[in-house]
Amino acid sequence: MIGRFLIRRFTRPLRRVAFLLVALAIVTALIGQPEAQAQQSSALEARVSKVVDGDTFTLSGESRRIRVWGLDAPEWDQSGGSTATATLSSLISGETLICNVLDIDRYGRLVGQCFLPDGRDIAAEMIRSGAATEYCRYSGGYYGTC
Repeated sequence: MIGRFLIRRFTRPLRRVAFLLVALAIVTALIGQPEAQAQQSSALEARVSKVVDGDTFTLSGESRRIRVWGLDAPEWDQSGGSTATATLSSLISGETLICNVLDIDRYGRLVGQCFLPDGRDIAAEMIRSGAATEYCRYSGGYYGTC
């Protein structure tokens, strides 16, 4: 009788602790999963399929447009826009780029710092060419022109 009492007295708390540990492990696994997926999807590598304007393009297999981080180019219908579009097009058309996705803008575009196969930064090349300028509001002077 005393043995059963002692077993019940000590096994109930152990069951509760075991239950709490299992629940904690499940919650931790569920919370950690989206974070791991987000980290895996933060870099894209694909061929350029279309240049939209001087700071926006699309990649094969990606439905959303890519907005080049830290770059401010005139729109295609503004003064200098066709030059910026042509410059970006000659720089990246047909190339396989690596883009580190940093944000999603208010239009749903992925904002990324993108690199050519030889490692050159697309924004830096566009700024150096004079076809676009550094978007200081977002780049924080990263390219040294602010």
